[in-house]
Amino acid sequence: MPELPEVETVMRGLSGVLAGRRIVRAEVHREGMRFPFPPGLGARLEGRRVLGFRRRGKYMLMRLDDGESVLIHLGMSGRMVARPIGAPPAPRLGPQGRASDARGHNQPPGLHEHLVMETENGIRVGFVDPRRFGCVDLVPTAEEDRHRLLRGLGPEPLEDSFTPEVLSDALAGKRTPIKAALLDQKVVAGLGNIYACEALFRAGISPRRSAHTVPGERAARLVPAIKAVLTESIGAGGSSLRDYVRADGEIGAFQERFAVYDREGQRCERCPGPPDCDGIRRIVQSGRSTFFCPRTQR
Repeated sequence: MPELPEVETVMRGLSGVLAGRRIVRAEVHREGMRFPFPPGLGARLEGRRVLGFRRRGKYMLMRLDDGESVLIHLGMSGRMVARPIGAPPAPRLGPQGRASDARGHNQPPGLHEHLVMETENGIRVGFVDPRRFGCVDLVPTAEEDRHRLLRGLGPEPLEDSFTPEVLSDALAGKRTPIKAALLDQKVVAGLGNIYACEALFRAGISPRRSAHTVPGERAARLVPAIKAVLTESIGAGGSSLRDYVRADGEIGAFQERFAVYDREGQRCERCPGPPDCDGIRRIVQSGRSTFFCPRTQR
């Protein structure tokens, strides 16, 4: 599932081609995805001017000039791809996040495109989601934070208000492993499996450590580690492992900088690696793969 850096990157790409533009045509190609589309979604989008965008956790909000916002969640496999009207679709991602063409076993162009918006200056934006775990909804802009999908979200990790003290308060009394606690969107919004692993490595904290032992000095290391890894990933365009691409169809590059994620058995930057140590280890926590260095993360 795209995490905060990927959603932020997609949102910035969409803002670059949609902000200030009028939607002259909008079509929906099915009744919905994870849940039904709002009634008359296409007609309600047509004629509207896009004022701007906002991200909340892993959600994007496209603000319109009629006082409504389009809430978008990419789900597990969703992509928002912008291109000139009439241009061929961007290539799909192949294994390991490499781009591939539409031949062989890959999906035909245009398949699984559930929502299309076109602007007066000839830009076409399509929401492609093969697994249909994404969603689209409409919410009054003034009530965005009261939407049922947003109202329970925790603090934004890149904002100044996300401090070691705030994280310490959220973790106080939690007996779950710190990795699981960081994936709880009520603790911190937008953090997912990849960046939780990477941040815990940078902070030298074991993913198996009980969350209630992190407040204080460990939280003081963890918060800047979270901010740094998210900021660096945004700068690299996010991480492309499976379906994720940017709005321009290009893939992200942060997967080339992973310190521990998806590197089981390899040496980490702090250790000699095999045979002197066992290298990066993979365990399963709450059904998700966790990668860490047992020698340096305590």
